[in-house]
Amino acid sequence: LVHDEIETNQCFDWGWIEDNREKTDQAIANAPHVTTLELVNNRLVPNAMEPRCSLADYNAGNDEYTLYTTSQNPHLTRLLISAFVMGIPENKLRVIAPDVGGGFGSKIYHYGEEALVLAASKKIGRPVKWTATRTESFLSDAHGRDHVTKIELACEKDGTFIAFRTETYANVGAYLSNFSTVTPTFLHGTLMSGNYSVPNVYVNVKTVFTNTAPVDAYRGAGRPEATYSIERVVDKCARELGIDPLELRKKNFVKPDQFPYASAAGLEYDAGNYHALVDRLQDLADLTGFDKRRKESEAKGMLRGLGVNTYIEACGIAPSNLVGILGARVGLYDAATVRVNPTGNISVMVGAHSHGQGHDTAFPQVVAEMLGVDEGLIDIVHGDTSKIPFGMGTYGSRSLAVCGSAVVRATEKIINKAKKIASHMLEASEADIELKDGVFSVSGTDKSVSFGDVALKAYIPHNYPIEDIEPGLEETAFY
Repeated sequence: LVHDEIETNQCFDWGWIEDNREKTDQAIANAPHVTTLELVNNRLVPNAMEPRCSLADYNAGNDEYTLYTTSQNPHLTRLLISAFVMGIPENKLRVIAPDVGGGFGSKIYHYGEEALVLAASKKIGRPVKWTATRTESFLSDAHGRDHVTKIELACEKDGTFIAFRTETYANVGAYLSNFSTVTPTFLHGTLMSGNYSVPNVYVNVKTVFTNTAPVDAYRGAGRPEATYSIERVVDKCARELGIDPLELRKKNFVKPDQFPYASAAGLEYDAGNYHALVDRLQDLADLTGFDKRRKESEAKGMLRGLGVNTYIEACGIAPSNLVGILGARVGLYDAATVRVNPTGNISVMVGAHSHGQGHDTAFPQVVAEMLGVDEGLIDIVHGDTSKIPFGMGTYGSRSLAVCGSAVVRATEKIINKAKKIASHMLEASEADIELKDGVFSVSGTDKSVSFGDVALKAYIPHNYPIEDIEPGLEETAFY
């Protein structure tokens, strides 16, 4: 036993969707053909080149802590440490996550060393730094995958899919990490119908404790595990039925006229045209010429293979009815503050964290295009809980989709306020003010004022109606 007090190594037993269980069992029992596959999705180590490290500095004068740490999600780290580990007020803990190197999911979570260096710094009255060795990273960073799965695909003799049934044992390590319970369940089970129109889906996941490092989200987090199982069993089914694997997939894809499509795994797919995508892929890959290329390779003593895979990706996670129904205990929104300084340069503070995603390029492009100003005027601020709005960090391909949307909304607020100021400067109706290429103008006239002049005017409010327009040009938005 891993934990004597639990009297079992099973953490929990999860079924999705329980209402589907009986009819899925019946469909498989009565199906003309059933393909069964047992497979292992091996445990892996994320292993970023840059190991985790933390530096803590306690200030006895104001009883405040500063933690520099390799985190993809500094606000979550601050929340967990203050509320659940050390019991200190959030406003007394500043978390700074600068260039942290590779993340891959393993740096989303709070680790014990972060609390230890904070406590040690307070105890000895000096900054304390800890850096993991490569061996320590292998042994203590949250690992990924580690599933043992049995999946069954029931179909008609012509290959029409009837049901998917999956039983997975998911290793969660000796202790649960922050998202250990979500990765093998909702992030995995809700995608177990893939791109296919299949009426019956049931997924059972048994999570187990073992004397190993915790397992949590890594590079796709549950979604690759689902795709691996589904696509492997579809390939095996194609071989058993003697059907081309690509044609079997196309036969069972959700058709364009079926969208929006409510999958038997519990998700609604709003749009798609999988057939057109695969047709395009076949053309780009010159699939008709593959046999010729294979024979040419064989003549040179080389083997050439053809692999087929299709998948549905769930990403850009944000607040929604679905995640609320699934019981998410974090907001999943993101936030941005756009501050236009008097000289016209712009600071954009974002809740997303950049560790290689190119935020310093993408976010300025969004703001620059909306305002019509040069990207060089825009600076991105991230990774410091004392400077940025409360955000949810970076993972799951959500930065531009979610935080980028917050940037758009904040910039829209900037434009609306700037138009009010410009209308006063130009003595025109706000409804007649247009913004193009960084210039505010009155529609149908040659009267105009530059964005820079409006920015300066925002901080010199002596002769515009301050009761209607507050000084400054700074806006925050959430998405």
